[in-house]
Parts: sequence; C-alpha cells; structure tokens
Amino acid sequence: MRRSLKLVLGSVGAAALVYLYYTEVKPVVIFGLRSDYAKAIPYEKTPEGIDSLRAESCGTCHREIYEEWKTSIHARAYEDPFFQAYWKRDGNIWICLNCHTPLENQQPTLIKEIPRGRVEKAIQVANPHYDPEYQKEAITCAACHVREGVIMGPFDDSVAPHPTKFDPSFRTTQVCYRCHNVVSGPAQLYRVGPCGTYVEYEGKFFMQERGMICQSCHMPEVERPVTNGGPIRQGRRHLWRGGHDPDMVKRAVGVQVKAYPARPKAGEQVRFTLTLINAGAGHKIPTGDPDRHFTVEFIVQDKQDKVLDRRTDTMGRWILWQPAIVELYDNRLLPLASRDYTFSYRLPTNQDRMTLKTLVRYHILTDDQHEMLKNKYGLTAEDPYSFTIYERNFPLSENLEAALNETAYDPRFACATATAQSG
Repeated sequence: MRRSLKLVLGSVGAAALVYLYYTEVKPVVIFGLRSDYAKAIPYEKTPEGIDSLRAESCGTCHREIYEEWKTSIHARAYEDPFFQAYWKRDGNIWICLNCHTPLENQQPTLIKEIPRGRVEKAIQVANPHYDPEYQKEAITCAACHVREGVIMGPFDDSVAPHPTKFDPSFRTTQVCYRCHNVVSGPAQLYRVGPCGTYVEYEGKFFMQERGMICQSCHMPEVERPVTNGGPIRQGRRHLWRGGHDPDMVKRAVGVQVKAYPARPKAGEQVRFTLTLINAGAGHKIPTGDPDRHFTVEFIVQDKQDKVLDRRTDTMGRWILWQPAIVELYDNRLLPLASRDYTFSYRLPTNQDRMTLKTLVRYHILTDDQHEMLKNKYGLTAEDPYSFTIYERNFPLSENLEAALNETAYDPRFACATATAQSG
C-alpha cells in the first residue's frame, strides 16, 4: 500500500514538473525576448510635409529608393509565403510581427503586459490605429526612418519639406541589430541565437582592415540624387539581398576542385577534393534561420546518366528541438575559413564516358520541412527553397586534367577555381 502511494505521488510530482516546464520555462517560440523587440515600435504620426507613412508616399520624392525597396525581401517580410506558413505553424503568435511588421501602426493588437515573459500569456487589446493594408508593407520606410514625427537619416545637412534629423546609427551596424540578433531564451541552448547574424560578424578583417559593415554588401554604395532633382550624394541601394538571393550567396562562396591523379587510367582510383570557402561574407555561412544549410554532392554517372555512386555532405546547424532546444553541432564556415570535402572512386576497366558531377547547393529549408509546410500549414507558393550555386561535370578519364584547368579559367564560375594535381 505504501509503495503504491509513493508511485502515485511520484507520478503526480513528475506530471507537475512537466506541466511547469512547458508552461513556465520553455518558450513557445524558438527565441527569447529582448526589451527592444519585445514590443512593436511605438505608434508613429505622419510627419508634417508628407501625406502618409506609406512607402508609396515616400516614393513620390525618393523614387529610385522606393523602386528598389519594392523588390526587396524587406518589403515582402509579411506576405512571404514561407513566413506565413511558419507563422501559422506557430499559432500566429504576435511576437513574430515585431520584426516582420515592426510598427505599432501595422499590428492588430497592442501588448500591454507580458506576464513572466511568457508571450502566450501576453495581455493584448485592440489597436485603434491598426492599418491592415499598411501591415502588408512589412519592413516599410518608416520602420527605420520615422521616429516621433521626424524623418531620420544618414545625412546631417538635409533640406527637405518635412522635419529631418541625422542619426549616426545609419552609418553603423547598429541599425540592423534589433531584428538580426534574436537571442535565445530559457531551455534554449544555442551557441548563438536562432537568428544571430549580427553577433557572428567578423570584426577584425572585414570591419577594421576593410572598413566594411553590414550595409557594405547588403546596401551597396551608389552615387545619385537621394530625391528627385536633388544633389548627387554618396548613398546606398535599398536592396538587402541575402539568403533568398542565389547571386548573393554565390558572391560569398568560393569553390576549388582538385583531383589526384589528374589523368586517371582504367582501374585506377581517383580522389577528388572540393574546397568550400567563405570568401566574401563577413559572417558565418549559412546564417540567419537555423534551418538553412549547404550540401556538397559528388555523383558518378555513366554515359546514359545512370547514377553509379554518390556522396552528400551537409554544412549547417544540427538542433534538437524537443523537449529542450539544444544545438548539437555547428560546422558552418567562419569568415575566410574553408573546408575540404573528399570523394574517391575506382574506375572500372571496361567502362567509358563516365563523369563526376560536383554540386554545391544552398537550402533555405529541408525537403521534409517544405512538404510539412505545404501539407499542414497551407504553403502553396512554388518559391524556390534551394539553389545550385556551383555545378560542374568532370570526365573520369585522361581528359580530367584539361577539364580541371578549363574550370579554373571559365568565366561562368566567377566564384570558383579548380586545380589539377598530376602527382
């Protein structure tokens, strides 16, 4: 009897601990709260001299900047089909909007209190200033440039029909900090937060020696009038190309291929080494969402393109999501770092016209996650979620050396080089 009572009490105690863990410790989202993004950017009135906060109103005078913004992922951060599917999976929790539609004017509710830091228990009231059409503009002009009825910017000598103020943060990485340095929370054992690009930035070579900041790559400099008919200034393009843009990823990555022997004969074993280099990013690659990863593939094919052998390696973050978030492994490349991937294959004595295909692909999410989002959470768009950033076929014959040397000078592979080793 006494033993049965102990078992019952133990079971009740264990159940209570599990309940407390999931209701009071483990966050319902994959990041923790930080005061600057725990609430939306406070309500902004329209500055004097302009007719609304809409991006199109800004575009009346800042036409080129407006046209660039329209093509950016910032402009689509709310309506992006992947965000919408992931957000639905997370129960449309309000906290995600603080980066994807950051202005209070864009959000349907106001957060009055977050008891014990639990986002699911937040006390919300209807927002009388909510503009659903404005919400669709996502990271709109005012999200960065309007504070307390004043247009903020990187120039200290602006002359405009509206009030302006110089903000030095536009000339530093600080302007990116709020949303690109999402931190971890309780029961989340990340090495770096789930979207920690800001803290990954390499400060010695890129920042100190080359004077580069986030904007150097993601908002390239351009000389042009900031406003229609205005003086020519050294400004920046409002593009924010990044992990959703194949060309941007290609610019960051270098590829080098070597082979030994470089002129293999039938029956010999040939060893390939593909070196992947973080040649152009000032942060780890891949960065941002923890689902992003690279794959490096070696595929042996016969003359009918039948696959005879293959090897695939993955570079990214491996994370245990339940019952706690634990980052198990991270083999992403630091800035200027490289990693070798090797593959060996023994040539048969009686096979001709065989090739080795080398592929480097970048993935925003896995195939399984893509299927899950489509089947369970309404992802309908056919937006690409993986990109081939390097592909090359090499003949497995005595012509291999010529193919390797040709690749080294092929202008189609601006980010890639290849080398033959003849021993």
